[in-house]
Amino acid sequence: MNLTRSLLFDATGTPASHGLLTLRPLESQDAGPLAAAYARNRDHLAPWDPQRSDEFFSAAGQAKDVAIKLNLFAAGSEVPWVLTAGERIIGRITLTGVVRGPFLSANMGYWIDQEFTGRGLASAAVGQVLTMAADDLGLHRVQAATLVHNLASQAVLKRSGFERIGMAPDYLQIAGEWQDHVLFQRILF
Repeated sequence: MNLTRSLLFDATGTPASHGLLTLRPLESQDAGPLAAAYARNRDHLAPWDPQRSDEFFSAAGQAKDVAIKLNLFAAGSEVPWVLTAGERIIGRITLTGVVRGPFLSANMGYWIDQEFTGRGLASAAVGQVLTMAADDLGLHRVQAATLVHNLASQAVLKRSGFERIGMAPDYLQIAGEWQDHVLFQRILF
């Protein structure tokens, strides 16, 4: 199973001729670069994320988080990826709550470095994850949720073929408050 993809954009968001972006599975040695990415994007991600302790933004905190995610991956319940420009991590996409059997479903969450927003990179990465979810992981359905006012993320989902399926009141505790989310799904096959 190949869970690595090169994207058709370079770091400027134009068709790639060199310096391809790579979507690849999370690795244990990503803790330091992830800490740098989260620290660089702390203010950018704060309105969309749960409240984070200072430890989360450190290499040690990320090493703990990466170990948890890799254990969940080994158990088959989560598939974590990083988006890289060269050696620099510029985003993450994770399928969580992977359920087999008759459901064949997962939830998807993602973020992109503030420096790289608005260039179509999140849409390209989400598209590749959906292809791998169907072709390599055999999933039938992927669900995603966005804050009601996160129009940029909703646009990524719509461009990626997701359809809105409802509203979930007080769905997740984000930025210290229980907040409503718009629910989307994509049926893969």
